Amino acid sequence: MDVDGEGFEWALPHDDWAEPSEGTDRDVRVVVAGIPLEVRDGFLYDRVPFARFAHEPGLPGELERMRSADPAAAREAREAVGSAMFHQGCRFPAGALAVPFLLRIAADPSTHDRFSVLRLCALAARRDFWDDGSRPGLLRVAYADDDVRFASDGSVQNWSIRATRDAVAADADVVIGLLEDSDPPVREMAAYALAAASGRTREISAALHERLRIEDDARVRACLVLAIAQLAHEHDPDATVAWARALWSDPTGPAEVRVSAALGWLCLVDDPAPDALRAVIEESVTPELHRLLSPTLWMRQVEDTGVDGLSHTLWQMLDPDTWPGPAPEPVF
Repeated sequence: MDVDGEGFEWALPHDDWAEPSEGTDRDVRVVVAGIPLEVRDGFLYDRVPFARFAHEPGLPGELERMRSADPAAAREAREAVGSAMFHQGCRFPAGALAVPFLLRIAADPSTHDRFSVLRLCALAARRDFWDDGSRPGLLRVAYADDDVRFASDGSVQNWSIRATRDAVAADADVVIGLLEDSDPPVREMAAYALAAASGRTREISAALHERLRIEDDARVRACLVLAIAQLAHEHDPDATVAWARALWSDPTGPAEVRVSAALGWLCLVDDPAPDALRAVIEESVTPELHRLLSPTLWMRQVEDTGVDGLSHTLWQMLDPDTWPGPAPEPVF
């Protein structure tokens, strides 16, 4: 196993490892799939084997403390939960176990900073993004099956990510309900979380489309378009290509919708960028649009030193011959 000087473990060739825990009660995918609805709805933490997977003790207590009426206590607990879920780009299995409860905590209107609670779920359902230089990379959710990634605790990140995606799919109705939330950042993060779901894709896609038809917040509209494209990229690209093209081709559409649809379309097809699409980008990408889209996690995940995420993505997709390529993976 290759380990750098700080103890951080990176990818291993698929034929260099054998995992006897696969499919057993030490496989977090199996455990998450077996958490009953009454346990999730009742916050019955003691019926979930956190201690089997957590590298930090006390995760159930911190999850419960996130429901505190005291905003400072809730924030401290959220930070503690985040530390148990992520470290130096790793996704840990305990995070997947926490997600069913986090989704319900985020759905509770009395919870403090629900956007950040949902963000934990959405990030745990995705690979740590290092730009791979390909157009589809913007919408790729997980590592490939033959690209096995180990976390610093020795767990298989591929399993943790898949278990989290399965958890989001299992509780898709909870997250779909948040698309109707009165707080735009919550709606934005709900779309980002749903785009990573491993199943129930027709139901989720229909809900995203329905919300897009009535959404009045520009940033959320852009996120809904990207979420629909990402879900399609993972499950059924062909069904969304014509829809995305119709959106970016519509001269009456809002700029954020046209540009997001153009990016989605470029990720879903192998065709060269047509002149009409380039014209849409040139006309629509203004400083105001940069300010609107830059905070979204789709753009933040590809930010590079000195280049904001939207500029980086457009450069890579529209002018790949001059794009310098992906930055080297970080050394911690």
